[in-house]
Amino acid sequence: MATTRTATTRWEGSLFEGSGRVTLDSSALGTYDVSWPARAEEPGGKTSPEELIAAAHSSCFSMALSKQLADAGAPPTSLGTSADVTFQPGEGITGIKITVRGVVPGMSADDFVAAAEAAKEGCPVSQALKGTTITLDAALA
Repeated sequence: MATTRTATTRWEGSLFEGSGRVTLDSSALGTYDVSWPARAEEPGGKTSPEELIAAAHSSCFSMALSKQLADAGAPPTSLGTSADVTFQPGEGITGIKITVRGVVPGMSADDFVAAAEAAKEGCPVSQALKGTTITLDAALA
């Protein structure tokens, strides 16, 4: 069954002086302030499209890797995943680095890296971001 998730942004003003608020409509988990300075300079308590992409990518990758590991007969005890999304004003998103550390009893380091590579390729968010260079740093904790 297909699902659709919705977020809404209300923006006021110009790009550089204006600001907005993005609301996670589907989950009703909250509303977050966004601005150009939060995107291109320091966050200052606000979020950015790149931070939201990082959140989506790290959670999607974790789910995909968890499935890969369980399918290999080695469900993880824990996975710690971060996604660093680099934004260059004038160019856009120039890369994403996924870092994962896993506790997976009975799995070799090589098998873990292979499962992480497969998860990176199969993760739906990775698929949506195919035009971006995505690198992976995977290791057992």
